[in-house]
Amino acid sequence: MTETIVITSGKGGVGKTTTSASLASGLAQRGHKTAVIDFDVGLRNLDLIMGCERRVVYDFVNVIQGEATLKQALIRDKRHENLYVLAASQTRDKDALTQEGVGRVLDELKQDGFEYIMCDSPAGIEKGAHLAMYFADRAVVVVNPEVSSVRDSDRILGLLSSKTRRAEKGEGPGAQQLLLTRYNPVRVEAGEMMSVGDVEEILGIPVLGVIPESENVLAASNSGVPVIHDAGSIAGQAYADAVSRLLGEDAAMRFVDAPKKGFFKRMFGT
Repeated sequence: MTETIVITSGKGGVGKTTTSASLASGLAQRGHKTAVIDFDVGLRNLDLIMGCERRVVYDFVNVIQGEATLKQALIRDKRHENLYVLAASQTRDKDALTQEGVGRVLDELKQDGFEYIMCDSPAGIEKGAHLAMYFADRAVVVVNPEVSSVRDSDRILGLLSSKTRRAEKGEGPGAQQLLLTRYNPVRVEAGEMMSVGDVEEILGIPVLGVIPESENVLAASNSGVPVIHDAGSIAGQAYADAVSRLLGEDAAMRFVDAPKKGFFKRMFGT
């Protein structure tokens, strides 16, 4: 049985592609045959974060338009033999994606035995974002703990409930989960950032994971290695926890509380 998962958000720059790369890598690490697809036509970034940008010969649009087969376009990850990347086109218009073409590619991946298909959505509500979510069985909504990001994500939840194939069939929106990125519990405690509970209450869906603010995320992206591979970083550990929850396992929600001050810090503020 294949599960198609869209990684989406209302706002750009919240960490969707980082999340897509890390969750897909984590699923492959756990032995699941996984494909991750970049739907952001014209602004291709997934291949950079996955470290395979120099190996892109054919892309998603080439496959949809019959210029290449899916097998020609899929790039096998260097770290996991059961993880494959389908890059977006940098030169085509977003209208090059069609609902029929996307559905055909997803069906072929299912027939090839993929257990998980991760759809890395562009931000907002344009055509690429709509097609990324249209066929999804599950949605992971990536949110920064700030008002504008949460508000925009609320609109995405509305689209997931009304503009997908599941909604058209009357099956409901499917599973929806939050993933908070760039979370800083010290700033939350100071009232400068929304808490996990605040975001969960406003959006009304459960939290899959909380990724703490970390310099390791940028360093990993720049080196072409998904941050989940940095097992020594708190961000990498938090993504690994999110993968466990995605697979239905219990995993404690770490990195959400500010470190407690020691005696001398409480007494003297040092």
